[in-house]
Amino acid sequence: MSTPDQSFTLTRADTIASVLDAHAERCDASRRTMAALALDDIVDGRGERTVWALYLQVLRELAQHAGHADILREQILAGHTP
Repeated sequence: MSTPDQSFTLTRADTIASVLDAHAERCDASRRTMAALALDDIVDGRGERTVWALYLQVLRELAQHAGHADILREQILAGHTP
């Protein structure tokens, strides 16, 4: 995939199981890659940064997405649509 947005494009071949399997595979690959790195190592993807800074960015994004999910949950429980 050439852009992050394309990772959200589904095809007719995609199923819940295939998407969950692909996610699990990506998580496993990420864990293996990161396990070999020290916190002060420099990584490059969307710009150079230390491993600790990358972890911090991922944590910030996870918290942001959890907040979005909480808002949607509250709207669903209240009977509203976003």
